[in-house]
Amino acid sequence: MPSTTVTVGSAVGLHARPATIISEAAAALDVDVTLAVEDGEPVDAGSALMIMTLGAENGTVVTVESEDQAAVDQIAALVAQDLDAE
Repeated sequence: MPSTTVTVGSAVGLHARPATIISEAAAALDVDVTLAVEDGEPVDAGSALMIMTLGAENGTVVTVESEDQAAVDQIAALVAQDLDAE
């Protein structure tokens, strides 16, 4: 299954706003996407609440996994961005 590791780019980590942006993008895809931190259980990337349970702060390495490489790439790009920057 395709996967990649990416470093969280949001200054506040994967909290409410970044988690919502990522979950909305993941939910719009036709495939399941999961996120996981090292030694943690994968969570559904389509759920902002589940993303927030990762406790991923800025600089945390997250594994993005899906059956679809394009979905992995899309969600990984969002995780790497500072989604709180305006």
